[in-house]
Amino acid sequence: MQRHPALGVALVLAAASLWGTTGTARSLSGGTLDAYWFGALRLLIAAGFYALAAGALQRGAGPAAGRTPWLALVGAGLCMAVYNLAFFAGITTAGVGLGTAVALGSAPVWAGLLEALLLRRAPARAWWLGSALAVAGGVLMSLAGGGAGEAEAGARATGIGLCLLAGAAYAGYALINKQLAARVPAQRFTLVAFGAAAALALPGAALISGPPQWSTADLPALLWVGVLTSGVAYLLLSHALRHVSAATCVTLSLMEPVVAFTLAVLLLGEPAAAQSLLGLALVVAGVLAVARAEMAAPKPPAQG
Repeated sequence: MQRHPALGVALVLAAASLWGTTGTARSLSGGTLDAYWFGALRLLIAAGFYALAAGALQRGAGPAAGRTPWLALVGAGLCMAVYNLAFFAGITTAGVGLGTAVALGSAPVWAGLLEALLLRRAPARAWWLGSALAVAGGVLMSLAGGGAGEAEAGARATGIGLCLLAGAAYAGYALINKQLAARVPAQRFTLVAFGAAAALALPGAALISGPPQWSTADLPALLWVGVLTSGVAYLLLSHALRHVSAATCVTLSLMEPVVAFTLAVLLLGEPAAAQSLLGLALVVAGVLAVARAEMAAPKPPAQG
């Protein structure tokens, strides 16, 4: 398979743009569903979307070559379930600003370290520089809205640990996806991964929050985040990983808070603090540096 880094970069940025609409969609819905159930049901709807996509694309395609790597696929589902539950639990105890900063900021570092340790392929210096700029910008943007408030030190530390776990889980998902990109069709990978994630996240949400309390106002937001910000966006990510590294994908995903911030200012009337604007500029500069480093990287031998 021929590698096209520019296409991969564009696909990740498109996915990140969709992810950035999640918070605004939930805010505009005015629904009553809590964050844990919102995240779990998002996974369930996404799994249904992938089932339809896999069925439609499989017709006439013939049998897939090779054996299905079920263990790796279930591992990806575990990573996605842990990411959702750890992130929502983390921001509940650490605070939205601090928790988001830790989760998003740690993910590129986890991805770079995992690639270096497991694949013996450390990202280039330019990638680390761009990632540092993007992470710093993401932290500034996330903390502009405040930290953990009155949370006790112990609860805050637990929340930070959960958000670090969320960052590692997202990096792990991207790394597994990257390794299977040339072997498993994107729609099948996402179907199994999100199906397993939903199967794990739904009981987790019930254990944490009890039965769901929802209203009809939640339905449009759930469909939006399930079909578009999870369904379409993660398909785009899977296709992008055929062309760029997992570490680059994770760093480029930091465009998500840029889109979220822009929508919050334009649609929700939130103030544009100077700290947020500086963070936005740093994220954009870092993402551009990482994209340039990826496109300048030597092309590996073509894979089938």
